[in-house]
Amino acid sequence: MNAVILEDEMLIARELRHKIAQVAPDVEILAHLDSLEDARQWLEQFYMPDLFFMDIQLGDGVSFELFSQFVIECPVVFTTAYDEYAIQAFRVNGADYLLKPIDLHELRRAIEKCRRVIDSHQPYPNDVKALLEAIRQQQTTPKYKEKFIVNFRKQWTPINTNEIAVFYRENLNYLITFTGERHILDFTTLEEIEGLVDPHLYFRASRQAIVHIDSIRGAKLHDNQTIQLFLKQPLDKLDISVGRAKAPEFRKWFDR
Repeated sequence: MNAVILEDEMLIARELRHKIAQVAPDVEILAHLDSLEDARQWLEQFYMPDLFFMDIQLGDGVSFELFSQFVIECPVVFTTAYDEYAIQAFRVNGADYLLKPIDLHELRRAIEKCRRVIDSHQPYPNDVKALLEAIRQQQTTPKYKEKFIVNFRKQWTPINTNEIAVFYRENLNYLITFTGERHILDFTTLEEIEGLVDPHLYFRASRQAIVHIDSIRGAKLHDNQTIQLFLKQPLDKLDISVGRAKAPEFRKWFDR
């Protein structure tokens, strides 16, 4: 049996390859692809593998996009957490879903399950195709808050989310616009706000701040592996840093 790995993190791809060799040494890895574009080129040039291991969130999009462009008839094992109900649906339909970090027992079970699908010559289940399309549509449908209501001059005033540069906690929670206006928000925690804004545009830099990518003028990596952010005027007086634990995540988010 042969397989292809689609994963944009080199270390994770190497670890997955190593674990596959441990639990299923007969599985030959044909290729490691690290982007949607690489996957498209590979699928256009080569035959379909017996099995696909796919990360979902990639640097240039989501792997679900491949299913609208290619007929992928082999079982697919996804390696990113998305939704518990989707996980159960995949598990009863021949494909599978592994949560990172990948457990060896779960990986062995997933490969054996896919092996049974391959040996039985069953077609890729149509209901899984429908589920993939539904999830892909969810990925492309905006679900994030379009505006925040603030009290300004004794009136409820809407602030469009695309005008907000920073959400900042300083005793109270504030939104700060790109023009420097500061308004108190009626939210108890930044965690509530974090779930309402697009993570492609906003990053939770610290317990005190969520920043818009266009508010950042530059960033500096210190010797202790923390990252200091330099914001554009008139926000440049804000002192915001990214901790060591979140620094790799920030780098990936910022460098895209």
